[in-house]
Amino acid sequence: MRAQRRRFCRKQDGSTQRSRFAFAPLAVAWLATMFAATAAEPLDRKMLQVEGLPRVFLIDGQTLAVTRGRVAAAAAELAAPVAKLRGEAHAALRAGPFSVMDKAVIPPSGDKHDYMSLGTYWWPDPNKPDGLPYVRRDGEVNPEGAAYDRKPLGEMTAAVETLALAYYLTGHEPYAAHAGRLLRAWFLDEATRMNAHLEYGQAIPGRMTGRGIGIIDTAQLTRLVDAVGMLGGSPAWPAADQQQLQTWFGQYLTWLRRSKHGRDEDGAANNHGTWYDVQVAAFALFVGQEEIARGVLRQVPERRINRQIEPDGRQPLELARTRSFDYSSMNLYGMFELAALGGQVGVDLWNFESADGRSIRRALEWLIPFATGEMPWAHQQIRDVAPERFAALLCRAAIVYQQPRYRRTAQQIAGDPAARIHLLWPESAAQR
Repeated sequence: MRAQRRRFCRKQDGSTQRSRFAFAPLAVAWLATMFAATAAEPLDRKMLQVEGLPRVFLIDGQTLAVTRGRVAAAAAELAAPVAKLRGEAHAALRAGPFSVMDKAVIPPSGDKHDYMSLGTYWWPDPNKPDGLPYVRRDGEVNPEGAAYDRKPLGEMTAAVETLALAYYLTGHEPYAAHAGRLLRAWFLDEATRMNAHLEYGQAIPGRMTGRGIGIIDTAQLTRLVDAVGMLGGSPAWPAADQQQLQTWFGQYLTWLRRSKHGRDEDGAANNHGTWYDVQVAAFALFVGQEEIARGVLRQVPERRINRQIEPDGRQPLELARTRSFDYSSMNLYGMFELAALGGQVGVDLWNFESADGRSIRRALEWLIPFATGEMPWAHQQIRDVAPERFAALLCRAAIVYQQPRYRRTAQQIAGDPAARIHLLWPESAAQR
C-alpha cells in the first residue's frame, strides 16, 4: 500500500513512465488545459468580437486575454511558464506536417484519406499462428498502433495547440504560420486531407474493421478548435481557411450524429459516452449550431452525471478498469469539459447536484485524498499516474468554485512553477 501511495504522490520527470489514456496519447497532457470560468451565462459573441477575445469554447477567453496583457507587461510570475511555452513552440516549428496519407496501412476502403487506428489494448493471440483474432489486454497499449493514424493525429494536435497559444500570447507570427500549415495538411489540402469520418477507428484485426469506441480518438480535436480560435486575426490563418475548416467539422458532426458508430458511442455508459457528448457539443458550437450543443448539454445531468457518478463521488465503471485512477480522472476531465461548454449556452453543470448528491464536484472531492496520498488507492492501477494532470483539474476547479484550497492541493501534488496551467488558470482568477 505504501508503495502504491508513493506512486500517486510522485512528481514526474523524464525517467518516470507517464500514463496514457485510451485516446491520443501525446495530447492527453494538454487535455487538462481547457476551462471556462463562467458556469450559467452564455458568452456574448458580439462582445468577444468587440473586445478582440479569442473565439474559444473550453477556455475562458477573457482570462486568456488578461494573461496576454500580463505577458506583454513582462509579469515576473509568468516568466517561467512563458519561457517554457516558447521553448515548446520553437520545437513545434519543426513538427510535421502530418497526414493520414503517411500511415503504413491501407484502410479496408482502399482510400488512405480515411482515418484508421488500431484498438488500443488489442494484441495478437499468442496461441494462434497468425495471431488472429486479436485478444484484449486492458490497459496495455499495443505499439503496433504507431503504424496507423492515431499517433500523428495526436502529434499534430499537440503542435497546433502549443503554437496557437504561443502565438496568441506573444504575437510571434511564425508560430501561427506553422500552425496554419499543419491544419491545412491534415484537414484541407486535397492531396493530404483526412476524410470527415471515423469508420475505421480502433479496428481489431480478425474481429472488426472499426467500431464506435474509435470515436474517442478525436476527443482531442475539441481542444484543437479552441486553438484555431487563438489564431484569429493572423494573416497566416485567413477567413477562407477558417470557413473550410468549419465545413470539415460540420461534415464530421453530421457523421457523428447519424452514423451507426456515432449512435453506438452516444449510447455508451462510461467515459466514451461522456467524450462523445464533449465532441458533439464543441463541434456544434464551432460550426455555429448552438441548438445542437444546448440539446446535448441539457441531457448531461440525467444521461452522464446521474448514471456515472455515485452519491459519494465514485465512478464505478471507471474503477473497474485496470488503470482505474487514470480512467476516473479522464472521465472527470470530460465532465469538466461538458460543464465548460454548458457555460457557453446557459446550462449550469458545474453546480448541478442530484437529489441524492451526485455531482461533478463530488467526483472531484472523492479523488482528492487518493491523489495527495492521504488515502491509499484500493483499486487496480497497473501504471504510474501523472499527478500534474489531476493538479490541472484542481486549478480549474479553484477558479470555477472560487475555492483556494483546490489551488493549494494542486501545488502540493505537482507544484511546477513553469507549468502551462499558470498561463491558462492564473491564481489571480481564483481570487476574483
